[in-house]
Amino acid sequence: QLQASGGGLVQPGESLRLSCAASGTIFGINVMGWYRQAPGKQRELVATFTSGGGTIYADSVKGRFTISRTNAKNTVYLQMNSLKPEDTAVYYCKVVYNGVQHWGQGTLVTVSS
Repeated sequence: QLQASGGGLVQPGESLRLSCAASGTIFGINVMGWYRQAPGKQRELVATFTSGGGTIYADSVKGRFTISRTNAKNTVYLQMNSLKPEDTAVYYCKVVYNGVQHWGQGTLVTVSS
């Protein structure tokens, strides 16, 4: 089970940090990442840790967003700086653990003046 939090309404240029915690019996986490879906658009990758331990970022967020994790807490974070109106979306975490893909419930981020 995944529990995501941290969304909200902010003005352009401000920051937010999202978090997503995996709970239950976890034998091994392979992938942890963040996706988003804006109104009328398809869900897209924002940032993710790969199974090899690397990171991938969408071009639109490079230099502004940072993904991190706390293995002991099975938690993944997304630090979002210099937010823009086009970052407005529902953000979903995705974690692959115990060989199964899990999605969080989504948290809404709205960037507006």
